[in-house]
Amino acid sequence: MDILIRELRTEDDEYDINIDGSFIVDSTLVLQFEGQRIGYTVKERPFRIKRYDDEPIEEDTVEDHSISIDNPHKIIYIALVNNQVVGQMVLKRNWNQYAYVEDIKVDHQYRGHGIGNKLIEQAKRWAKHGGMTGIMLETQSNNVRACRFYESCGFVIGGFDSYVYRGLDKESDEIAVYWYLMLD
Repeated sequence: MDILIRELRTEDDEYDINIDGSFIVDSTLVLQFEGQRIGYTVKERPFRIKRYDDEPIEEDTVEDHSISIDNPHKIIYIALVNNQVVGQMVLKRNWNQYAYVEDIKVDHQYRGHGIGNKLIEQAKRWAKHGGMTGIMLETQSNNVRACRFYESCGFVIGGFDSYVYRGLDKESDEIAVYWYLMLD
């Protein structure tokens, strides 16, 4: 499978960027401190599929990528297979000199083919070229596959917040997990 990762361009309006970023929830991270490090175990949960567009706030949002095009502090990369967009990553220069991954997703039909790895490698190049310290991102504790993916790319847990998702649902037990990758 030939995978092309490149920056989103103005003329890319021709592409229908409709990536199914849904994920399986069948477990969750149970976070604990291990000395100065944050570790985890995995606890099984009832199976369900979570879709980002299930959130009402997402359905009402029209994505306008124009502010990211030719912006030295923000960039969008797309992953193409056979001229079809199958992945996307939105990066910005954060206030703390990290590249912050605002969004990364690979269509569920194309996962397991190295597209996520290629997107993270592109993020590393962009951050290094911009003189940034590293890369940071956030994901949910119940997106265990994503957490394991970030860990396999060299990210470590730098912190977590049990209140972030309670703004959407006061009963939510999802925890925001913050991952960091230091660059050489």
